[in-house]
Amino acid sequence: MNALPRVMVAPNGARRSRADHPALPVTLAQLVETARDCFAAGADGLHIHLRDDDGAHLLDAGRYREALAELGRAVPGMALQITTEAAGRYGAAHQRRVTLESGADLVSIAVREMLADTDPVDAAAFYHDCRARGMRVQHILYDVEDCRKLETVLPEAALHDPALQLLFVLGRHSKDQNSAPGDLAPFMVWLSGRDLTPDWMVCAFGRGETDCLVAGARQGGKIRVGFENSLTHRDGSLARNNAERVAAVLDAMRLDRAATRA
Repeated sequence: MNALPRVMVAPNGARRSRADHPALPVTLAQLVETARDCFAAGADGLHIHLRDDDGAHLLDAGRYREALAELGRAVPGMALQITTEAAGRYGAAHQRRVTLESGADLVSIAVREMLADTDPVDAAAFYHDCRARGMRVQHILYDVEDCRKLETVLPEAALHDPALQLLFVLGRHSKDQNSAPGDLAPFMVWLSGRDLTPDWMVCAFGRGETDCLVAGARQGGKIRVGFENSLTHRDGSLARNNAERVAAVLDAMRLDRAATRA
């Protein structure tokens, strides 16, 4: 129920604007157009960031409900995931309230943000409330320390549930935000050491995005691709739009599978 899509596109993020790339979607109409194009290119999920009238990152339950309804009509076959990213604008209490009032089935939450100004007991109660409502939380993990934090707020049964959703973020904290496939290794060691088999996904920053996603898929993970994390292809050239990034990564994955079989 509400499993992660195989290929999720994250087309804008909280910080980039059309000054960074003219095809980056900012308005809801632009997001709908991008979702349609990316779905046609092979993405079966959309990670949603909304903007206010000034183009700034927005967490608003009413605007999320509006966006989910519009996107649901436009791309009915696409899984829709909202974000709770703070981006320096929101606290954990606001993130929790928007999550529960948004009407979303899928939501991504960074465990370090949820614990930044929240007692672990309250965070655990919130995650329990989400599960009780049938909402699937994808826990964003930037490093193994975040993995350990997650262990403090989820019961063992939830940690070992194959439906547990995780996102491993590669490259965020390097100087140039670039990533490399080896960045995934500590997360894989953590999963193996805790004997966990979750529904996991990988995203990666910078020019290394394609290689990281291919490596993640090779190890059984799902992928998140798009302008939130990288504007460029494997060779460093600027992508024309998000759909082109989706197609390029899927082509790279197909070539990798063929080479592995050969």
